[in-house]
Amino acid sequence: MSEEAPREQRRRGGRRERRYLRTRPDHDMLPGLTGRLPLTEPMDAEQIERIDGASLDILEEVGVVFRDDIALDDWRRAGADVRGERVHLDRALVKSLISTIPPAITLHARNPDKSVTLGGRQSIFVPMTGAPYLRDLEDVRRAPTLDDLATFHKLAHMLPAMHSSAHHIVEPMDHPISHRHLRITHSSILHSDKTFMGMTTSGRNAEDVLDMAAILFGAEYLETHAVVVGNCNGNSPLVWDETMLSAMRAFNRRNQPVLCSPFVLGGANTPASTVPAVAQLNAEALSALAYTQLIRPGCPAIYGHYLSTVSMQSGAPMAGTPEISLMNFMIGQMARHYGIPWRTSNTLGGAKTLDAQAGYESATTLMAVLMSGANYIWHSAGWNEAGMHCSIAKFIVDAEQCAMGYRMAEGLDWDDFDEALAAVRDIGPGGHYLGHPHTQERFQQAFFMPKLFDNNSYEQWMAEGSQDVTARALQTAKSLLLSYEAPPLDPGIDEALREYIARREAEIPAMDALNQEF
Repeated sequence: MSEEAPREQRRRGGRRERRYLRTRPDHDMLPGLTGRLPLTEPMDAEQIERIDGASLDILEEVGVVFRDDIALDDWRRAGADVRGERVHLDRALVKSLISTIPPAITLHARNPDKSVTLGGRQSIFVPMTGAPYLRDLEDVRRAPTLDDLATFHKLAHMLPAMHSSAHHIVEPMDHPISHRHLRITHSSILHSDKTFMGMTTSGRNAEDVLDMAAILFGAEYLETHAVVVGNCNGNSPLVWDETMLSAMRAFNRRNQPVLCSPFVLGGANTPASTVPAVAQLNAEALSALAYTQLIRPGCPAIYGHYLSTVSMQSGAPMAGTPEISLMNFMIGQMARHYGIPWRTSNTLGGAKTLDAQAGYESATTLMAVLMSGANYIWHSAGWNEAGMHCSIAKFIVDAEQCAMGYRMAEGLDWDDFDEALAAVRDIGPGGHYLGHPHTQERFQQAFFMPKLFDNNSYEQWMAEGSQDVTARALQTAKSLLLSYEAPPLDPGIDEALREYIARREAEIPAMDALNQEF
């Protein structure tokens, strides 16, 4: 596969290796994370085979519903046992199909220095998407606009630990539903030169996204390079619908990856037990992953899921629970068993504000995600209230937490071991290291120094305004936005994108929430 940069955005030089330093004046993106810590793997080889066997039994004996005539025809031609809308998949067929999925994917950004690879031990952090509300720069909960979406795309562009601008971080409620995918895609491209996601709200909307990606990169470039990621959610238990499957076909036919994501509400649409829930989820993911290879053999695909457990008291989804962590550990093992890159969700919270609950839930999720070896780490900044709102304050704090987790997951650094031991001999008993040359050379990067957490004395904290973490995060966001500089975009490409949006908006009826047809 060619590594040539796309069109007008070609630049010389590779990605610079860098550290996330507290004192850096710029907003350089961290390279994709290469994890070096041992992973948490609670299943032994026999248990992995047991999950695999149970999932394949489900596919053969129970079957999966594909509510889509094109998919049903595709499965018939492949030799599957199709009974109405229910498809029974032979395990040998499934294993044969998923064997052609690439084990790693390079996502090419319009700035080649910000292209990233995922798979194996390589991972990326991606902001949250899909919030119908936000908590804004004054921490007020309200409906978002396109300008609010642009704010989040700008912040994602400047925060070093974010590797993508995602897509509809918040829903731009000031635009018709039927036009939003166009405006969202343009905002993702315009305000950041990192990789981005594409809307999969219908097959035709997905085609629009891919047409815009072709304007940006060139149609031929898409044939050999992954440039945009789509997400296709299953309807657990064991259903894939026409909306998601048509979007999947749009992406895969143009060689672009999708996240094949069962939507798990543990105890509601899966068994109320961790291990069998994973067996069902695994069957659902395998059925969609196999279908991607019917569409286009060898196209990239990502083993996905969304994990939540349901309160048996209220029926509400919960975040940060022990079972979610255990499922992430298990799913990581299954994805590695098949040799397929996998996606998970990160820093999830059910709290209504950036409070202790939000922090605990998010930190628990982040740690489990890192120790599970996930590759595409989605919803990594801003998620709160079970995804109902994206908080600007939490967006900033989560991004710093991802940078902190990044440092931990890199593992141990032995590069200066001998020099540091020499410093021990220089200082001897009873001394201190603050003035030693080894310390002076390394003080900026020796230890991660959070910007948003206060470690000063109580008196200094009082003198500086007694700010809590929300106030500091909002102050940081405002400062970042004042320093934002739009990444260069070829004017001709931007003009072509805007002309495409204008033409498609003229063709698509401006449907609102009351009259949109599904």
